[in-house]
Amino acid sequence: MIPAYNRQGIKVGAFSLFNKEEEEKRFYLFIYPDFSAYHTIKNNIWEDNVFRKAAQPFYDETAPEPVYSNYETFLSEAFDKIPQLRMPDKDRGLFELRLYHSPNDEANRRKVGMFNAEEIDVFDKVGIHSVFYGDILAGSRMPALMYLTWYKDKEAREEAWGKFGKHPDWIGMKDKPEYAHTATNNTSTYLLPLPYSQI
Repeated sequence: MIPAYNRQGIKVGAFSLFNKEEEEKRFYLFIYPDFSAYHTIKNNIWEDNVFRKAAQPFYDETAPEPVYSNYETFLSEAFDKIPQLRMPDKDRGLFELRLYHSPNDEANRRKVGMFNAEEIDVFDKVGIHSVFYGDILAGSRMPALMYLTWYKDKEAREEAWGKFGKHPDWIGMKDKPEYAHTATNNTSTYLLPLPYSQI
C-alpha cells in the first residue's frame, strides 16, 4: 500500500505501540494528503494495477483468517499554524499522539485557536517537535483535536514537557478566560516508528 500512496505523491507514517508489553496490538498509519484530494486519492489506489496485483494474494489469504478485527479512521483538517506536515529528524525515536476532547464544538474551536495563536509557539521553544495538528472532522471521538509530536527518546520527551510546564509563555496563557473549559480530557499514545515509516 505504501508504494501505491507514494505513486500518488503521499508519504506514509507507520507506527506500532512504543510499549511492547501492552496487551492490545495496535498499528497506526498516518496518511497526509491535501484535504481536498482525500476522496480522489483513496479511490485512485484501487485503480492502481500494480498495487492490485501485489496486494491481491494478501487479501485472498487473509479473508478466511483475518489478521485484524477492524480499523478506525480519523479525518482531520490541518491547523492554520501548521498547514503542512513537518518531517521529523532521522534520529526520532519516540512519537506521541495526543487527543484532546472538548465539551462542545465551540470549546473545541477555542482550543484549536489556542494552539494556533500561542501554544504551538511554546512547543517550538521547549523542544516539543511538531509533526501535525488536526481538527477532527470525522471519527469516533468528537468534538476533538489530535496532534503528533516527536522526540529523540523518552528522556527528551520528559525534559521538553518539564520545560513547557515552567515556561513563562505557558504560565501567562493557560488561565486566560478565552481558553477556559476548552478540553475536558486528553489522552496520549506513545508510538514507535516502524522501519519502513516515511515519517
